[in-house]
Amino acid sequence: MAEYKLRVTTGGMKHAGTIDHVYVILFGAEGQSERTNLDNFGIDFKTGTTRTFTIKTSSPLGKLLLLKVEKDPRLGLKEDEWFCSKMVVTTPEGADVVFPCYRWISRGENVELRGGKATKVFEDEHRLLIEHRKEELKLRKSLYQWEITEDKLLHNSHFKNISELPAEIRFSVSKSEEMSYTKRMIGAELGFKGLSGSSKKWKDIEDMKKIFWFKKTTMSEYVSAHWEEDDFFGFQFLNGTNPNVIRRCSKLPPNFPVTEEMVTPFLESGSTLRKEMEKGNIFLVDQKIMDGIPTREKDGDSSHTSAGLCLFYMNPEKKLRPLAIQLWQQPSEQNPIFLPSDLQTDWLLAKLFFKSADVLEYQTVHHLLNTHFLAEVFAVAALRCFPTGHPLYKLLIPHFRYTLHINILVQTSHLGPGGALSESSLGVEGLRELMRRALSETTYSSLCLPENIAARGLESIPNFYYRDDALKLWNCIKSFVRSVVEYFYPSNSDVSRDTELQEWIHEIFTHGFLENKLSGFPTHFSTVDEVVKFITMVIFTVTVQHAAVNNGQFDYHSWIPNGSLLLCKPPPTMKGQSSMNTVLEVLPNVGDTVKFVASTWTLSNKYTDVVRLGEYPEERFHEPAIKLMINDLQAELSYLTEEIKARNSQLKVPYSYLDPAEIENSVAI
Repeated sequence: MAEYKLRVTTGGMKHAGTIDHVYVILFGAEGQSERTNLDNFGIDFKTGTTRTFTIKTSSPLGKLLLLKVEKDPRLGLKEDEWFCSKMVVTTPEGADVVFPCYRWISRGENVELRGGKATKVFEDEHRLLIEHRKEELKLRKSLYQWEITEDKLLHNSHFKNISELPAEIRFSVSKSEEMSYTKRMIGAELGFKGLSGSSKKWKDIEDMKKIFWFKKTTMSEYVSAHWEEDDFFGFQFLNGTNPNVIRRCSKLPPNFPVTEEMVTPFLESGSTLRKEMEKGNIFLVDQKIMDGIPTREKDGDSSHTSAGLCLFYMNPEKKLRPLAIQLWQQPSEQNPIFLPSDLQTDWLLAKLFFKSADVLEYQTVHHLLNTHFLAEVFAVAALRCFPTGHPLYKLLIPHFRYTLHINILVQTSHLGPGGALSESSLGVEGLRELMRRALSETTYSSLCLPENIAARGLESIPNFYYRDDALKLWNCIKSFVRSVVEYFYPSNSDVSRDTELQEWIHEIFTHGFLENKLSGFPTHFSTVDEVVKFITMVIFTVTVQHAAVNNGQFDYHSWIPNGSLLLCKPPPTMKGQSSMNTVLEVLPNVGDTVKFVASTWTLSNKYTDVVRLGEYPEERFHEPAIKLMINDLQAELSYLTEEIKARNSQLKVPYSYLDPAEIENSVAI
């Protein structure tokens, strides 16, 4: 007779418990147990509890391989799904074997859990494990399928509605309820004030400060007070929501005929544009990717955007200021170069149009395409190619939490009819064209932060807090990833032999980057270093980079004049004919304004059901060495948090979006 102790942990989220019967069977290298009903006195599977049970066998089972779980109804009651976190079996010899589960289990399901250490495909020897691995991947590929909506956009999962998603990758009940409550509160306030759906134009720009009574932040208040200032305009291209487009300029583009005479008054006394370029103090943002994209029509009227160029100067006070703005790519008399010395409202309009185009590009390319939709590609490929026992599944799956759910909401709510993005100047078709262009130009190095910063010549530009924090986080993540990967892949030959790993990168190359070899994305892995770099990029993208482009949306864009998704009048074609009334006519009407502001609230809101960068509440790794690596990562991140807080305490405009305490572990909002 042999006796096994089984500790069963039920998840702590709302409605995780069950009163149904739960049965288990243990499978070992030398036999299996009887089907055992886990039934102690009282309710065994309450939310957030761990209960211990005893399983007796006629003889020892040998090395434990699998644990089969079944759930059947009790007393004919209606279905109640059960979230099992994990089961830990203590063998007769006193060894603990962890069987991670972390999924919802329904009646009639036969769920087989794999215990022990993570293994790669070529390390399985027992026929039960080999067959289990094969069947698990077969099931996964049928459950998670690719859908090709069009040839030139990255592919996505085939799920169309939230109800189609497997329960374990949907939002928790608490998060769904909190999001619904936020939307109801927003709708109630806007409805009470008569702002929703209003076609009236704003009579006074100050009235926009009264859209919401209670939803304000220190930064949103600062933006509404300083949005007209040149210093703050420049600051945002380094530390606002889109620090991804500015680059050092050593030579003017031929289609941007800025002369020395135009800008000399705004440079250091005695200097010239040429000298400042040689010193590395001139920077450029070029919106050529926006050129020629048709705008949306509504009620017979066209909306408007621009595709401009803006020259910046880092002055001796270390402040980045705009020098010259051209709102279209081709210079002409109807496309003047606007300067800080122009009529105040002319210069303000030029900045307003340029910033609007920047927000459109930022939301479409750097937020949706390069974080949300790329994260979905990484996630679907992992769910299809890695079994739960694979070390890289265990490493990566926490970073894909809720991603498929939030992306369905993006497609239906924000890109769907009446959504904020579908009501933008470009509309859905224009946004898709922008994504097509961006994807065709996306390179592997552009997603690898150190290479990206170097390629844009931004290694030494001062007061670039995004760069400073992001590079430190890149290095923290890379160090952690290297430790984990080298633990499981001691040699390059281990990488080459892992067919599941090779299939994962091949699916990403095929469905994410459309087999574009010019992009530089790997099609396979040959070395440990290649795996480390790629996984670092994946984790950085879905955590740090997403936080950088997501978390400041309400702060910077709830004040619509600082960057509107919709403009209602064309860009100015001559100088000297504008006024503040012109600015008000260009901005969206009341109803559209409050729709855009409301979207920034919901997209950057904080919810209680959150997992921060470096937190791994699900115990998927059995290996003590990996747990120590996670502890080391958490210590580094904690130190970085203190460092960022100390710096920010000295800044007039703090940059907190890449404080590890503010970064989610996945694209979950």
